Amino acid sequence: MKRIVLTGGPCAGKTTALVKIIEHFSSLGYKVFIIPEVPTLFSQAGMDYLTDNYAFFYEGEKATLEMQIALEDKFTRIAETIEEPTIIVCDRGTMDISAYMKPAMWQDITSALSTDSERLRTRYDAVLHLVSAADGAEQFYTTATNAERTEGLELARELDKKVISAWSEHPRLRVINNHENFDTKINRVLQEISNVLEIPQQVIEERKYIVRLIGDIPGAIESDIKQTYLTSEPRSEVRLRRRTLNGISVNVRTTKKTLPTNEQVETERQIDNNLYESLMRQADPYRYSIHKIRKTFIWRGQFFELDRYLEPISNLQILETKGIVDHEDVNFPPFLEVLEDITGKTEYYNYNLALKR
Repeated sequence: MKRIVLTGGPCAGKTTALVKIIEHFSSLGYKVFIIPEVPTLFSQAGMDYLTDNYAFFYEGEKATLEMQIALEDKFTRIAETIEEPTIIVCDRGTMDISAYMKPAMWQDITSALSTDSERLRTRYDAVLHLVSAADGAEQFYTTATNAERTEGLELARELDKKVISAWSEHPRLRVINNHENFDTKINRVLQEISNVLEIPQQVIEERKYIVRLIGDIPGAIESDIKQTYLTSEPRSEVRLRRRTLNGISVNVRTTKKTLPTNEQVETERQIDNNLYESLMRQADPYRYSIHKIRKTFIWRGQFFELDRYLEPISNLQILETKGIVDHEDVNFPPFLEVLEDITGKTEYYNYNLALKR
């Protein structure tokens, strides 16, 4: 059983994606449960999330979080009663609620419910964020498809980034770009869920560029990453990654296995500090650990990761696109200067950059 959040900014395509998820994975033998978007249910029932009444807003948001948790827990128990493999897809999750209030109120609400942001994130195996059409696909942005939606373009973009920030500490957050063809966006959702379910996928090579940063990155999320490779079998790669964001560290063990068909199975597991330290004893003696600073951001509807390497090399910055298909152009932002396209150049893979010479 896997529990997945499907989230995103306004007018991102979640409704269509949910229909496709049900159709696709039901045909593969999975039982798919969809948890409805709780804030929309509350709005339809009379909750006013734009109220100036602090007590009313507080109790409404607290009840929204309580209902979200309760629905997820109830359907988890239902799923445990059936034999077929199960996917629980949440139309938005617990952390989405935090994006619509000040941090102090979120702290008060989670404390009142005896929980916190870290525990709420660990409820899910993956989080898929669909970028709002307000960012990079403005011609498709509309409020007509949802009576509860009142955002203009600028507010929609701001909410999009707030939601990503709320989930940014989840080890398996995947941001789904806008595309020229909306079907491409939906197919990317299906691919990412297939990865979570460990269904073999064709290897998709993201585009990579050596760049120079020549300006500030608006709205970037910065994290510190330490990555160590472990000894592994042929055609397999095992790595430990410790990502520190806002003072909180998350450890992830990733295994990549390439099948004879050139399909790839990738498994990611979040692990505690004790297991992390134990596994570090299996570090590949022929490779250094990699230390880098990562900045993630959206520019014109496309998601990017910019890595600035600190060890074992320095003076190297690599920009990686996420989810841009072959025929699409990359929307390079003006605060970056592209020095070299290194897509497919294996010497720039982290696995090889870590190699002791």
